[in-house]
Amino acid sequence: MQHALALHGITKSFGGFTALEALDFSVRPGEVHALLGENGAGKSTLMNVACGLYAPDAGWIEIDGQPTRISGARDAAARGIGMVHQHFKLVPSFSVLDNILLFNPGRPAAEIAAATRDLATRMGIPVDLARRAGTLGIAEQQRVEILKVLVAGARVIILDEPTAVLSDDEGLALMRLMRGLAEAGSAVILVTHKLHEALGFSDRITVIRAGRKIVETTPAESDPRRLTTQIVGETIVEMPAPTVAVGAPRLRFDAVSGQGDSGQKGISNVSFTVRGGEIYGIAGVAGNGQTELAQVLIGLTRASAGRIEVDGRDIAGAAADDPRRRGLAAIPVDRYRHGLAGAMSVVENFAVRGTLAGRYGSWLRFDRRRARRDAAAAIAAFDVRGVRNLSQRAALLSGGNAQKLVIAREFQGTPGAVFAHSPTRGLDVRAGAAVHDRLRAARDAGAAVLVISEDLDEILLLSDRIGVLTGGRLTAEFDAPAERAQIGAAMVHHD
Repeated sequence: MQHALALHGITKSFGGFTALEALDFSVRPGEVHALLGENGAGKSTLMNVACGLYAPDAGWIEIDGQPTRISGARDAAARGIGMVHQHFKLVPSFSVLDNILLFNPGRPAAEIAAATRDLATRMGIPVDLARRAGTLGIAEQQRVEILKVLVAGARVIILDEPTAVLSDDEGLALMRLMRGLAEAGSAVILVTHKLHEALGFSDRITVIRAGRKIVETTPAESDPRRLTTQIVGETIVEMPAPTVAVGAPRLRFDAVSGQGDSGQKGISNVSFTVRGGEIYGIAGVAGNGQTELAQVLIGLTRASAGRIEVDGRDIAGAAADDPRRRGLAAIPVDRYRHGLAGAMSVVENFAVRGTLAGRYGSWLRFDRRRARRDAAAAIAAFDVRGVRNLSQRAALLSGGNAQKLVIAREFQGTPGAVFAHSPTRGLDVRAGAAVHDRLRAARDAGAAVLVISEDLDEILLLSDRIGVLTGGRLTAEFDAPAERAQIGAAMVHHD
């Protein structure tokens, strides 16, 4: 069968760094082709070539068997190639419908609205076409990005980490929809770090490492252990590691209510305590108050009621930089929007926490030499890749490496409390395991660690205790080891 899209001998360099080297990849109508690789392997670069954002330095592209030059994203869309990016490209001040119209120029708004509602119904997800994109939570933005491409009628659909912020049920629904699109004749490329998605829903699997193809295989010929070894060059098996010493309460929510910046219902009367030496995980289906709880905790919005205490001090009214919420280390879900200043350098982003603590002087009398030395050591310790020099803009880092830079900065010193929202979103298996190890190390050093994740596997793997957030309220708690089915039932059934 003729390929819907084929990339031949693609090479792409940035300065002196070769991101892709003579790489071949193709996808046929009616199939799902999974693309796997660790962070920085070149997956997103390859897909950016496919959808016209990058021009290859060498190699060529074929669409339906014909050699083609793609001049940009709009040209790719006109040729039936649509990409749902891992980091979203919505216009925050525009409505959901306006964002979808931008990707579908020339079509009547009523037609687009009807098509979007129909697709949303088939996917089983709510959509409010009049709502401003900037008020949406991260999972809701993901859904709009998916709808935007599907409404455009793309024949080649590239999904870059599409389920990273979805719950189990939502992710399963999306994977089934993806299979349905392939069975209807679309060619689907699935870029993912979730091996069960590649094994359970794809027809072919390609693994790349350091910009080169390692293997092209099929689910029938593969298994998780083999794929992990092919992706990272070694076998990684992560197991739960329960706490061994629980201390006094260090992080406490006492009847906290708040809306967050989305203006939605938010959280209501939420109370829980995290003790030193334990990880408390919060599970829940997307849109049940996780975003609002996180925003209130890290100081992006103020609680309308209640207290948030770190080591007995109320931080509910403290500014986000007071100094770093008085001992709270925070890893936000949106690393680019709330974790990093993309236009600033790697060293400047790393030095924020230390500068607030007085380690590097002030911004006016900044000890750049010491900051660069500490940043270089942290980048090596936390395996932040893609840093060609410390002066490069943080926005040039891949998503996974940007996340590792945030973690390296936040884990300076010995924070009394650590908050992590979807900490391994978009990370490969090795990077994800390293992040989990860092969270456990903070716990074992006596910190209170709070983790919010819509990935129930992550919650079960990390947590010593688990709370379930539904409808903005904490409706159930479980001690580890907890039954997955019980937690799942609590996530969808509540008074």
